[in-house]
Amino acid sequence: MIIYIYTCICFKILKSKSIVNIANCLRFVLEFIAHFLNIPRTWLYIRPKKASPSHTNTRSVYRRSLVSMDEKLIQRLESAIARLENLSPGSHPPSGAVDAASASSEPSIVAYDDLLVDYVVKVSVAAEKIGGEVHDITIVLSQAFATQKELLMKIKKTRKPEGGAMGEFLKPLNDKIAQANSMSEGKRSDFFNHLKAAAESLSALLWIAYTGKGCGMSMPIGHVEECWQSAEFYNNKVLVEYRNKDQEHVEWAKALKELYVPGLRDYVKNHYPLGPVWSTTGATVAAPPTSSKPSAPNPPNASLANLASSSSSSSRPKQGMAAVFQEISSGPVTAGLRKVTDDMKTKNRTDRAGIVSAGEKPVQKSAPKTAAKVGPPKFELVMGRKWVVENQIGVKDLSIDECDPRQTIYVFGCKDSLLQVKGKVNNITLDKCTKMGIVFMDVVAAFEIVNCNSVEVQCQGAAPTISIDNTAGCQLYLSRHSLEASITTAKATEVNVMVPALDPDADLAEHPLPQQYIHTYQDGNFVTNPVSHSGG
Repeated sequence: MIIYIYTCICFKILKSKSIVNIANCLRFVLEFIAHFLNIPRTWLYIRPKKASPSHTNTRSVYRRSLVSMDEKLIQRLESAIARLENLSPGSHPPSGAVDAASASSEPSIVAYDDLLVDYVVKVSVAAEKIGGEVHDITIVLSQAFATQKELLMKIKKTRKPEGGAMGEFLKPLNDKIAQANSMSEGKRSDFFNHLKAAAESLSALLWIAYTGKGCGMSMPIGHVEECWQSAEFYNNKVLVEYRNKDQEHVEWAKALKELYVPGLRDYVKNHYPLGPVWSTTGATVAAPPTSSKPSAPNPPNASLANLASSSSSSSRPKQGMAAVFQEISSGPVTAGLRKVTDDMKTKNRTDRAGIVSAGEKPVQKSAPKTAAKVGPPKFELVMGRKWVVENQIGVKDLSIDECDPRQTIYVFGCKDSLLQVKGKVNNITLDKCTKMGIVFMDVVAAFEIVNCNSVEVQCQGAAPTISIDNTAGCQLYLSRHSLEASITTAKATEVNVMVPALDPDADLAEHPLPQQYIHTYQDGNFVTNPVSHSGG
């Protein structure tokens, strides 16, 4: 597999017609073959003679020498590959090799080879420049992509696994993903964002496990995009950190993104939009062996059974109803009963009043209600576009100071807290909050309140749209710049809007929004008017 990839790289560069690249590439492939076979390098090729001192300073002479070496290096490469084939055991390839060769000629497999050459190699080259942990995890990434190619070839001749057999089939790929995850865990290193980006992105390769709508996964294209979005969070951190420091890291991050979007995404879109196509007549994947159950006890010895059957039936203790009748007939029936004295009779008992009372029922204490599970509190900026404020309880000093008109704010599950937004944002949403207060400047799109209780909202700038849905209790304070806002309510009660009075020194004017309406049928249509209450 590795030799095939490097051969593809070689001929890919040969097409570029760059003489320097051709020479370096062929030399690298030859040295790789020598290292792989553990043989001296001189066995494969003869190093070119050194140029004389008179020619070392002449660029044109060096270029002509490379041109003359072009055909010789190609011949050496072909001879080296021929020798490698001769060293393989057996002159005739096995049947499995023939099947693999036929599977590798499929259009989807050929396209996957192009994906490896065009994108995976680009990431590997960028990682070699960085070295260290980045290079190590990129090697695991390359191996994972190579493992997926092997699985795609097996799918052509394998039936769709059922149950736990799917995990057994994907075990080689899962092992590579687990290896990458283990490299990104533990002590935080200087390249933590690199490691997390590569490890998180490998979960996109599990699109191969999609078997239909009922499998619990997104469609293959959507799965690749979703997995890359989780990895892009760390990849963007690499771009921001090294944008003005080291372009090699920026090159690696960009190459990693291109590998998945558009690389892997377009490949899946063109060849497996509905998931892999399994064979209907191929081999069956066996499920992993389960834990063995304890074996049943051995049957009794035949001699012991014969001995028991030879004994008389009278010597055996009787069982069941036979034992009951035997005990009854063996003695008087009332022999084991206690005698009832006069003070034990009901009519002579002094603790009974003669009136049947209902009696006091024991009070059943209800079990204490368990509080609803609350997730961990969050206050973070996700992917540079969305502020997430979740599960904040009793926090009065929440503040978002650095805002961007392209960013959105999502507040969820907060209670008895206060959030202040200092700047213009695109959208703000309050969801399932209780006794929550928020003060903001400007929003570009809309301010939304959903499933909340007893919230207070103050707009100090402008807001084109304010939406209140399924909310009980909302105090809305508007500034002079937001009086033209469009307020939409649905299933909302106790909504009061406070607006500035005409007199600057006067208090705010309160306007309750109606929650009861009268619908009347007039001229073929229903006319809706709010209910007005008048006191007399």
